[in-house]
Amino acid sequence: MNTFLALAAGLSALTCLIHTFLGGREIAVPLLNAVDLAPVPKYVSYYCWHLVTIALAAISLMFAIAAIYPESWELGWMATFLAASFCILGLVLPPMKKQSYKAMPQGWLFLPIAVFGAAGGA
Repeated sequence: MNTFLALAAGLSALTCLIHTFLGGREIAVPLLNAVDLAPVPKYVSYYCWHLVTIALAAISLMFAIAAIYPESWELGWMATFLAASFCILGLVLPPMKKQSYKAMPQGWLFLPIAVFGAAGGA
């Protein structure tokens, strides 16, 4: 078993759980309760919320498969690419929008995942 990819899988699963339960309470519920937001942007954003949930679960699964089956190394690299992309976006967006990392810490969650993924693929 590839230990680095297994660690990336575990951290990805943890990130998915944080997104689903903590983020759901802090982001999705207030989004749905917003009365000053038109239905289309509200429900499209909620749809995107679920797309992210699916993507996070898929990343975790890709890392887990690549950790167990070395012949599935492409899945590990694809998951690493996605984690690194989410990391970069999450670290660039807050300063661009004049937000703090305390308010938008999501990018930092993907940094160790991307590092473990890259180490596992090396």
